[in-house]
Amino acid sequence: VLAEVIKAFGAPENAQRMEEARDNACNDMGKMLQFLLPVATQIQQDVIKAYGFSSDGEGVLKFARLIKSYESQDPEIASMSGKLKAMFLPPMTLPPHGTGSGGVAAS
Repeated sequence: VLAEVIKAFGAPENAQRMEEARDNACNDMGKMLQFLLPVATQIQQDVIKAYGFSSDGEGVLKFARLIKSYESQDPEIASMSGKLKAMFLPPMTLPPHGTGSGGVAAS
């Protein structure tokens, strides 16, 4: 499923949609969330719904959690997961540990 999602991002129409969203975001993290994330989510939804995931944001979150649970067990999955994230997340430096934003708890 992960390989199919990555392949979907490489499809010409999806690559163009992502490029347009990236251009609109101008490397601004807030704008990335506004423009790029919805496009990336839609591309993933289109693939994963055929595998029993719900075709909404929750389905994508469940898919992401499932992939994360296998990353430590399978280096190929870890590599593909990193490739997928690089497609829609800008490279960032991590903030110092312990400066929680009150958002999602680390597991």
